[in-house]
Amino acid sequence: MRRNNTPYFVKRIYSAVNRFYVRRFIAPQFDSVGEGLDIGHPRHLVIFGRNIHIGHYAQIIAAPDNCIRFTTWPSKQRSGEIRIGDYCLISPGVRISAAHSIRIGDNCMFAANVYISDSDWHGIYNRIRPFRCTKPVVLENNVWLGESVIVNKGVTIGENSVVGAGAVVTKDIPPNSIAAGNPARVIKSINPNRRMLKRELLFKDAEHYFYNQDQLDRYMLGKNSLWNWLLSLIKPNQQD
Repeated sequence: MRRNNTPYFVKRIYSAVNRFYVRRFIAPQFDSVGEGLDIGHPRHLVIFGRNIHIGHYAQIIAAPDNCIRFTTWPSKQRSGEIRIGDYCLISPGVRISAAHSIRIGDNCMFAANVYISDSDWHGIYNRIRPFRCTKPVVLENNVWLGESVIVNKGVTIGENSVVGAGAVVTKDIPPNSIAAGNPARVIKSINPNRRMLKRELLFKDAEHYFYNQDQLDRYMLGKNSLWNWLLSLIKPNQQD
């Protein structure tokens, strides 16, 4: 299908049901959750374990063919913890797994299929007992991880830094850096004195932001008819 035939009123109903599902079934699975949580395809967000926290105005975009997973594991020494800050964007296929601690700052953006782990999960010589090889992971404010980035245990990625697609981060990345490769290394610096527009700007007036999103839906979908939408579902053609 090459265009969205959904009528505007159907999209409104779907959005209302989606918000109810998030409030009723998803939000209670977090140990704390900020206001404005927005989840696309929430049935494909998998949350397992305790000590999982998410801040204000997080946008999580799951997909039916690419689940997002937040997982913490308990051990004799401690229970894993995940803390995600305000205004973060999390794309399909992201997996965050903690046996110790993963802390993510505000305004962070994760492209599809990012994987963050604070553990090797098994030792090189003792492969029977898990969770013995853990070190905390810290992503400071405004970090951007590209498609399929892997962040290993014990890593700190500094404020404003960008990690290119497919990189494997095994060592700390300093603030205001662009890193790429396997293993990731710094290839460029970011000027910290230039003005940087962060995701929090979108929600400076959150009510106005969500109103604009609704008006965009009205403009894009307002002329779609119920009959054409149903027809496109059962007998699509080249116009769809």
